[in-house]
Amino acid sequence: MSVIQKIRDKYAVTIVVVICLAIVSFLLQDAFFGKNSFMRRSTTVGKVNGVELDQSEYLRRIQVAENNARSQYSNIDDQMRDQIRESVWNEFLTEQIMGEQYKKLGLVATEAEVVDQIYGKNINPLVAQQFSRNGEPVDREEVRRALSNPNQREAIYELQDMVAKYQQRLKYVTLIKQGIYYPKWLAQQEQQDNSQIANISYVSVPYATISDSTVKVTNAELQRFIDEHKKLFQVEESRKVEFVAFDAIPSAADSTAAIQHIVSLREELDTTKEVAGFINRNSDIKFYDGFISKSMVNVPQKDSIVNLPIGGIFGPYYDNNLIVYAKMVDRKNLPDSVKVRQIVLVSGAQGGLPDSIASRRADSIAVALRGGANFSELVMKYSDDPAKTTNGGEEYITPTTQAYPEFKEFALEGSKGEIKAVKTAVGYFVTQIMEQKNIGPAIKVAYLGKPVEASKETNNGVYAAASEFAGKSNRSASDFEKAIQQGKLNKRIAEVRPMDFAVPGIGQARELVRWAYEAKTGAVSNVFTFEDKYVVATLSNITAEGTAPLASVRPMVEAEVRRHKKAEQIISKLQTPASLEAAASATNQPVLKAENITFATPFVASLGFEPRVVGASFNKSWGTAKVSTPIEGGAGVYVIKVDNYQPNTQPEQDIATMQAAYEQNMGLLLNQQLMLTLKKLSNVKDTRGKFF
Repeated sequence: MSVIQKIRDKYAVTIVVVICLAIVSFLLQDAFFGKNSFMRRSTTVGKVNGVELDQSEYLRRIQVAENNARSQYSNIDDQMRDQIRESVWNEFLTEQIMGEQYKKLGLVATEAEVVDQIYGKNINPLVAQQFSRNGEPVDREEVRRALSNPNQREAIYELQDMVAKYQQRLKYVTLIKQGIYYPKWLAQQEQQDNSQIANISYVSVPYATISDSTVKVTNAELQRFIDEHKKLFQVEESRKVEFVAFDAIPSAADSTAAIQHIVSLREELDTTKEVAGFINRNSDIKFYDGFISKSMVNVPQKDSIVNLPIGGIFGPYYDNNLIVYAKMVDRKNLPDSVKVRQIVLVSGAQGGLPDSIASRRADSIAVALRGGANFSELVMKYSDDPAKTTNGGEEYITPTTQAYPEFKEFALEGSKGEIKAVKTAVGYFVTQIMEQKNIGPAIKVAYLGKPVEASKETNNGVYAAASEFAGKSNRSASDFEKAIQQGKLNKRIAEVRPMDFAVPGIGQARELVRWAYEAKTGAVSNVFTFEDKYVVATLSNITAEGTAPLASVRPMVEAEVRRHKKAEQIISKLQTPASLEAAASATNQPVLKAENITFATPFVASLGFEPRVVGASFNKSWGTAKVSTPIEGGAGVYVIKVDNYQPNTQPEQDIATMQAAYEQNMGLLLNQQLMLTLKKLSNVKDTRGKFF
């Protein structure tokens, strides 16, 4: 016991300290390395009223949107990707901002309501848009069949969700629109205001009569003007970059080499029996194994090409940066548009019926149709085409339509009314040609095209020039400017925002935008490589979100402040004139006249946009007896006197029409401004620029 007591006495404090340290270390471990620790890198790309959008969810949404876009467009370019990114972000904003509004007001779309919108008497516009054909009423049975298809389950859920959101927004907007009201007394006042026209005499003292150089403005005055008019100078976060682009343009030697290369292929193009294979192996313009209406051909040297004989070759000629030979492969008379209807029977490796059964069924259906069977019934009963519910098997084909070649050949070359079971790679298309339009010459042309590109030697030379420039200017913005002057180079300026992917004058340049948001003002970049350009940039200005700094808006503010100062000088000279003649004498300006001024129009024929002059012309306290006090206008200072008022001969609108027009215009404005206004009232943080 004595030993234990000695340990307690001697090491008690030490033990307590060790225990405390263990507890603190445990807590710090979670703080530094836990899920919500401040050492953990955030993956939030944005936040709306406290609701976060995680990077992985944002990328998932983008992928879904891109997949949907690919179903409509064969190629998604960089510009479309930019649009998709912004669309997905705005969709998230709408979900959160409008969702919060719906929740506050208790607005919901019930399951019964959604069902009624899809199957009921008044079908929702989104459903009508999806199932209506050629403006005809929606077939409700067709809708039921489509939505009962188990293979369309995901599309059904998506449609139901879209209808529910549509109904919620409709209720919300309707509630607000019900608050739009134009009182009868206000309409009567407007009628009275517009019942007269004014004819005036006036003295105008233009601001141009005072030289700008005589009116001094200080930074304090300019900043005071900004502070007093902050709403006019609100700006988004941005960076101003100045850059020099060194273009890797093909040299004369590069052009000569490209011409020699394509000329060396000319003989084989002339003699080959496998034109398609030869073109696809050697040309940057892949072979299109189809016909194009002669009138639809859109290439340089069109007239020379479309009139070539079969087997004839034209060229070489330039098409943008390509050197091209054109060879006429074939020509026919074809319609430029064909309307067909078809019943698709899938067979073979794609699934569906065995080929032998599919073939017999296709022939039987073709015979039945020739005998007068109801096509609509047969297409719904037998066709494997999922689009049959929306288009009834009908389709338009042109010479450029992407389609199975056997089906396309029959559609274009068959006779109107002809019915045939056409075998394709996926099965049988029982096809009827319903209509053929504008039958005329169509051609099949092979294009052997080779680009004129900058050679490795040319690229190396341009890169060396860019690197030399960067070396001279990489210490400061002043060095950057000095190197431009010495090299007599062309400097460009661009303002970029956090999520910009393209820069004017460069194209896709996300790397440059990211650098601009990481650099400090005055920093000079290394050489950026963008396709056929080498770019060196300097960051010349950083603009934070909020009120614009004086430096970025100085010219505009100086003009406004100087205008006000000139007005003060002129008004001081005029004081309170007893008559127009006194005002004219004090300023050495003539007395002029303006007629047919109406209260509803802020323009005066001889003065331009001068709403204060218009308002003063109908000031009851002055009437026709008094001269106005000096009026500070847009182009000068004015003193006016109304000569007379006359009845407005324009027909007077009735009260109900005025009320309806006002409420309709406000409703349209609401549709345009609602989301923008709610966004301004929300706490939105966009941090996507840190991740992309």
